[in-house]
Amino acid sequence: MAGAPSQHELFDYKPELRKLDGQDCPKEFLEGKQFAFIQGVPKMLGPQFEFKQHGQSGAWISDRLPHLATVADELCFIKSMHTDQFNHGPAQLLVHTGTAIPGGPSIGSWATYGLGTENQNLPGFIALTSGGKNPDAGKSVWGSGYLPSVYQGVQCRSQGEPVLYLQNPQGVSRDMRRRSLDTLDRINRRIAEETGDPETVTRIAQYEMAFRMQMSATDAFDLKQEDEATHAMYGTEPGKESFANNCLLARRLAERGVRYIQLFDWGWDSHGTGKDTSLNHGFSDLCARIDKPITALINDLKRRGMLEDTLVVWGGEFGRTPMRENRGGGEMAFVGRDHNPGAFTVWMAGGGVKAGTSYGETDPIGYEAIKDRVSVHDLHATMLHLLGFDHEQLSYPFQGVNQRLTNITKSGTKVVKGVLA
Repeated sequence: MAGAPSQHELFDYKPELRKLDGQDCPKEFLEGKQFAFIQGVPKMLGPQFEFKQHGQSGAWISDRLPHLATVADELCFIKSMHTDQFNHGPAQLLVHTGTAIPGGPSIGSWATYGLGTENQNLPGFIALTSGGKNPDAGKSVWGSGYLPSVYQGVQCRSQGEPVLYLQNPQGVSRDMRRRSLDTLDRINRRIAEETGDPETVTRIAQYEMAFRMQMSATDAFDLKQEDEATHAMYGTEPGKESFANNCLLARRLAERGVRYIQLFDWGWDSHGTGKDTSLNHGFSDLCARIDKPITALINDLKRRGMLEDTLVVWGGEFGRTPMRENRGGGEMAFVGRDHNPGAFTVWMAGGGVKAGTSYGETDPIGYEAIKDRVSVHDLHATMLHLLGFDHEQLSYPFQGVNQRLTNITKSGTKVVKGVLA
């Protein structure tokens, strides 16, 4: 959820914060803190929506996600996530590549590099976007960095045909297309022998992939093959840009052996600078946009016997503050929260996680993770473990060093065993 959804309005229920609503923020909550926009003394801001416990697990979920609440016992919440980045671009880079500096491979590229793909006619890593905009960090969040570019994510279009030029131009037969590619292949191989440039070899593979995709991708991306009940369950609108469409596409791609599917939904930056981004207006629309399709995806994977072997991960790049944003030092017209790297919530489902669990805790106002803290690198180590890897062993030689997704100078990166089934 690009932009960082507020944990206070979704999963991290804090009755104490409700009691403080409207009071001046205590000085100790501001001293030594870095904020993107808060100035002066803001007011404390209680949760804007009602919370209830759901399922046998008793998970706290707000009334903005009524559909997701029905699968609460399938979810494993990590409520003690934290990061050291408080601006969108660097934070998104960190949560996807393990570094806030551009140039690192995304976790999807690492997974594809390590595991390959089960379908040689489709990319091993596909990115789908919705919300009208790419993430702030751009395409780096599905890039391959210093890994060979064959492992980078392939972005598919969110409106109209997901992949352009799947059909041959008028007058060009498939046989003619094959002969043209064979000629290009001979030319590219000669160049590769002369220059030794690995990107030329990648180009050969991409041409061949494109040829194979003409048949396989046309089938995979054809949502019209699904029955009316499935479309109703997801709330899809074929042909339009839609997070619901992308959730259904994710299931279709997963069952065809695509290794890693990344969905980005933009617009979760709830500062309160306008009606569309405010917690008391636009936030509810965002929740309604994702609630039904995410729930449908989990139920659909489970019904097809795929959830056990499919890891589903939901989250943003950081959390939101327990105080109201006062950009410029004054109260704003709409209700919003500033960026908060100290605490946010991620949840996972399927793929070997402990269902019906909440791991970690934040303080009484949801400002800082205080129990069983989980860093972004811990999350990466755990995801790689669930995919079958030791995060210290999955590496790639670059600049004289065996680089890793969790390749940081800090010690103590760990697999979060409390979330494993």
